[in-house]
Amino acid sequence: MSDAASRETSADHATRTSGTAHDGGGETVVYSERLRVPVWYWVAAIGVAAILSAEVHMGSPGVMAWLPYVVLVPFAIWVVSYLGRMRVEVTEQNGERMLHAGKARLPASVIDRVAVVPGTAKSAALGRQLDPSAFVQHRSWVKPMVLVVLDDENDPTPYWLVSTRNPDAVAAALTPQPPTS
Repeated sequence: MSDAASRETSADHATRTSGTAHDGGGETVVYSERLRVPVWYWVAAIGVAAILSAEVHMGSPGVMAWLPYVVLVPFAIWVVSYLGRMRVEVTEQNGERMLHAGKARLPASVIDRVAVVPGTAKSAALGRQLDPSAFVQHRSWVKPMVLVVLDDENDPTPYWLVSTRNPDAVAAALTPQPPTS
């Protein structure tokens, strides 16, 4: 295996980790996943930007001939990288687990139960069954989701729906483990 391929494999392994990583603040990362966009999103975005730039290029002389390439192609790259930056993490600090979905945080102490929503039921969960006051972190290219039902009388949010490629691992990380003797 080439050196570049081994670096890519280790980067993918670091994307999904299970209970081994530590950050500087004493937090243990129990589960971590970055919801990257598929490769064809990159190809489509850059292709659309290039075609739009070529359209402007054909009808304009001078600066307008090359300016769309300088503006639209980097903008398309920024949009796709922005879409693929969301992380789903479960961390533990001082015995308290915390679910991170993007910038939102949810302590495990307010979680009543966790359920897996398979990709086949995603349409119903986001459609006719969706509570308007639910918190949703949805990525269309990730089919399965995890449903986190809350038990907090101070929070009007009944549940969270979060896209994840491995909902069983997220559910296991959020479910309290019985103490070992």
